[in-house]
Amino acid sequence: MDKNTILIIEDDEDIAGFIELELIHEGYQVSIVSNGRQGLEMALTQPWNLILLDIMLPGMSGLEVCRRIRAISQVPIIMLTAKGEISDRVAGIDYGADDYLVKPFAIEELLARIRGLLRRMAFSSSGNIIEVNDLKMNLDTREVTIANQPLNFTVREFELLRYLLENKNHVLTRETLLRGVWGYDFSGETNVVDVYIRYLRTKLDEKSSPPYIQTVRGVGYVLREL
Repeated sequence: MDKNTILIIEDDEDIAGFIELELIHEGYQVSIVSNGRQGLEMALTQPWNLILLDIMLPGMSGLEVCRRIRAISQVPIIMLTAKGEISDRVAGIDYGADDYLVKPFAIEELLARIRGLLRRMAFSSSGNIIEVNDLKMNLDTREVTIANQPLNFTVREFELLRYLLENKNHVLTRETLLRGVWGYDFSGETNVVDVYIRYLRTKLDEKSSPPYIQTVRGVGYVLREL
């Protein structure tokens, strides 16, 4: 199987180099560009599975790069920036970014978001069905079944389960789950994750053994492919 290709458009050499090493370690094929205009040219002339894009770039701003890419391509784009104001995040999404991370960020969170976007693209081309063992989630109809037995979830339970499925076999911290499921501006406590994990387990474990969701003590949670 070919490796997923990721383009990093980032003018901070230290940040770009660190991300590159982590992505290569995870099995991705990576290229780096430090200039906005050159990044746009590479983005539009070569096939990519995902683009990591800084906002503050020489040559052309990341927002303009994003806008021009999006006019032609639907490649997933994650914006990486030190600008954390809500207006900046909204601008990034309005210009066509799929996701947004404010520096400094945990590399585990970036990797989780990359996996999530790549999985969504794969699901989009395969009927929007996520399957892990006998657990099946239909993203179009929002139906969930285990061994063809239907399960009912609230909106938040569904989104949490979806995030866990999209990152199967990867341990996710409570903070990563909060950001990925509840959003950037959630101001509650991290124990809300524990509460909703308990809700999911109650419903999933009635239909399946051994349990899908496992606790990694001192770290967080993981949904294992059995």
